[in-house]
Amino acid sequence: MAVRLRLMRMGKKKQPTYRVVAADSRSPRNGRFIEIIGTYQPRLEPSVVKIDNERAVHWLQNGAQPSETVEKLLKISGAWADFKGEQFTPPAPPAPKQKGSLKKSESSDSDGASTDVNAANADEAKSEENTEDEVAVVEDDDASPSEGDDEEQS
Repeated sequence: MAVRLRLMRMGKKKQPTYRVVAADSRSPRNGRFIEIIGTYQPRLEPSVVKIDNERAVHWLQNGAQPSETVEKLLKISGAWADFKGEQFTPPAPPAPKQKGSLKKSESSDSDGASTDVNAANADEAKSEENTEDEVAVVEDDDASPSEGDDEEQS
């Protein structure tokens, strides 16, 4: 019997939640399964992944093959790193989304010419900052003593 770790769809129409299950590879998607290993809720912000890592590693060690999606979820939960014997580093949470802050500021201006002037002033300010940074970097490089001088001064 070929065991597969895969998703089993649950929830209402157009509001899916999934169970991560160990099932026979020949059984249908929402059919018989051997064991429920965890859940996945993609519609929440951020999406929720709850997996029993101990049971997932048990099934992987006994030859169960994960689907592509379940493999990604196992990497997020840390079970994949446990199975491979690697150090687990949790993924960084996604950055908060900004909702069209630039579009609102542009649409609030009644005159299109004032937007162009503001953009030109911002570009000039950025270029001045860049040249000051470059000069500071060059001065710092010239002012730094050689490696041999560090030992004598300390």
